[in-house]
Amino acid sequence: MESIISINQLENLDSIDLYLIEALQKDGREAFAQIADQLKVSPGMIRQRYNRLVELGYLKVVAVTNPLMMGVRKMAMIGIRTDGGKLMQVAEKLSELKEVVYLVILSGRYDIMIEVFCRDHAELLSFMTEKLSTVDGVRDTESFMHLKIVKEIYF
Repeated sequence: MESIISINQLENLDSIDLYLIEALQKDGREAFAQIADQLKVSPGMIRQRYNRLVELGYLKVVAVTNPLMMGVRKMAMIGIRTDGGKLMQVAEKLSELKEVVYLVILSGRYDIMIEVFCRDHAELLSFMTEKLSTVDGVRDTESFMHLKIVKEIYF
């Protein structure tokens, strides 16, 4: 997520904007007419607010797939330590790999944390040995296999 919304920008949102965002977080397919009825405003107003929130970057419309239904059977978080000045180059290179679905630069024990989705153990092993370990600047890794997803939120 490239843009970061500042606190000052949040102050520009009114109660209708905040209600619309919350309603769509609960059910992204809720009809504008239904939201408008709840707020006692016109559906046109909700549509305009929605378009403005998308244009300003407060909302992003995406289709979220179920990885298990898409054939993904192995998911892992991988903590990565990098060589001194190569952090950003490593992050950029890792972000290009198809198995990487989430990447953050951190403070603390690891410089980068990635989440990877693979079809099976063989594909995960291949990712670790043929892709991740060959990225220039990767010094050390530690992987954490997902055993069960207990909570997953999109915001």
